Amino acid sequence: MTNNGKVLSALLLGGVAGAVLGILFAPDKGSETRKKIAKNTDSIIDQLNQKIEDGKSVLSNLRRKATDTAEEVKSTINDFDANDSKRGKSTTTMHSR
Repeated sequence: MTNNGKVLSALLLGGVAGAVLGILFAPDKGSETRKKIAKNTDSIIDQLNQKIEDGKSVLSNLRRKATDTAEEVKSTINDFDANDSKRGKSTTTMHSR
């Protein structure tokens, strides 16, 4: 897990812990406290699911960009090798430097 992922996880966990502790120490009846915990838990789960979907989208875009860039580099190398072959240069000497 990257440092950003660890920080995000810590922030989410801290937020959940703070919300639960705040509700537990509130001067409400037990039934009201349980309702608040359930409501906050649902909200936090919804937010977390949205962040996961956002993360998947970002990763998918990064993967697509990396694949596109790799294909461009491969094409450039192939073009470079083809041009050297036309000029009679050996590609093996170019790569051994």
